[in-house]
Amino acid sequence: MTAGGNSKNSDDAEELEAGKIRLVMALRRQGIRDGRVLSAIERVPRETFVTGSFVEQAYDDHALPIECGQTISQPYVVAYMTEKLEVGERMKVLEVGTGSGYQAAVLAQLCRRVYTIERYRTLLNDAVKRFEILGFHNITAQVGDGGKGWPEQAPFDRIIVTAAAPEIPLELANQLKVGGIMVVPVDVEGEQGGQKLVRLTRHEDGANVEELLPVRFVPLVEGVARES
Repeated sequence: MTAGGNSKNSDDAEELEAGKIRLVMALRRQGIRDGRVLSAIERVPRETFVTGSFVEQAYDDHALPIECGQTISQPYVVAYMTEKLEVGERMKVLEVGTGSGYQAAVLAQLCRRVYTIERYRTLLNDAVKRFEILGFHNITAQVGDGGKGWPEQAPFDRIIVTAAAPEIPLELANQLKVGGIMVVPVDVEGEQGGQKLVRLTRHEDGANVEELLPVRFVPLVEGVARES
């Protein structure tokens, strides 16, 4: 019994590792070129951030459901957004929308410190437990209204938003350092359900906004969620 159980666990671990290798190769084929980003994806065990029967799909390149009606983003989108952030190892990064904690864990491999905000306490508590288990000690998390950012810790070198805003959130943009970058999905005006990913770079006298690609995210909602 014990030997058989150990053999199954070993087979499962090998399959997950093989899936991770296939995913990294697929990301390369899809145009992800930043070696630091690919290495971060490879180091973070995505299976830790998904639940139940979805563990077997941890390294499939698609979004998966998590608690509170939210999702863990498609790995390609995580890699793409991270690459477009151009994160340096000395930087301070704000993430809006902790979710499962996977995106924060990837960012934590690349920068000095990640500050992450989540409106669902259940999601935040689970994410923090994962960070502790995996030894990611450079992530600071809190429950809050992500659209308001984290003024006490501003300014940030980089900001990433993992929920779609009706328009570019200026309150967040104002928490960027000059030269800082924010990557955020926003609704497409006049297109029901349409969203696009944009990159905003802050300058002394304004900001430059670049449209990237169509995406599909849960909406950015004001306030802290009431949970039963």
